[in-house]
This record gives sequence, C-alpha cells and structure tokens, in this order.
Amino acid sequence: MTPPAPRLHGIRGATTVERNDAVEILAATDELLRTVIETNELQPDDIVSALFTVTRDLDAAFPARAAEDFGWNIVALLHATEIPVPDSLPRCIRLLVHAYTGRSRGEIKHCYLRGATALRPDRA
Repeated sequence: MTPPAPRLHGIRGATTVERNDAVEILAATDELLRTVIETNELQPDDIVSALFTVTRDLDAAFPARAAEDFGWNIVALLHATEIPVPDSLPRCIRLLVHAYTGRSRGEIKHCYLRGATALRPDRA
C-alpha cells in the first residue's frame, strides 16, 4: 500500500517558564520545539512556518531565537503577544507549527508542557 501524500497540518504546543528570563525562555522554547518535532517525527524540510505567542509578562527574549538556534534559519517565523485575558495562564509561550506530514489530522500530536498542561489536559 502506498503511504499517504504529505499534507499541510497545524501542530500546536505550549509551555511555561518560572520567570521572565532570556535563558529560561529560550530553553523552554527549545524543549517545546524538540518535543513537537520528535513526537510528530518531523524532518527539517517538513517545516513551513511557525508562529510564537507569549503572554505580556514575557519580554526578555524572542522565542523564535530558539528556532533559529535549532537550525530553522530559512523557516518563516513570527511573534505575537497573546490577548491579556483576565486570569489566563501567566508566563506562557504558545506555538503553532505548519508542517507537511503523511499523518492524518487525528494522528497529529499537540504538545503541552510544564504549566501549559492546564490549557489542554486532554492533550498533555
């Protein structure tokens, strides 16, 4: 049987940090990226783009810097600030990766780490 042709999918993820510190933000983002890539068995050429959002209490570093350090130098990367909803999860980094994969939508694994498991306990 022929494997399915790769389709473009969105893969979500999120993590948190304890404090607004550049080293901590980059380390947490690196961990999140590695988890998304390994869990979904993605190859570098599969990645089309990535959108990073942060809560307003994080401004010590751009999370996409971790992606660039990871080797995503030619991947389209974008940052944004989350809407400041009252009582939302603090110090949170969210990720949306667009990637080609032979997996079906139901086989995609979204990754929620650290305190972000509270966002989607069904997917953590």
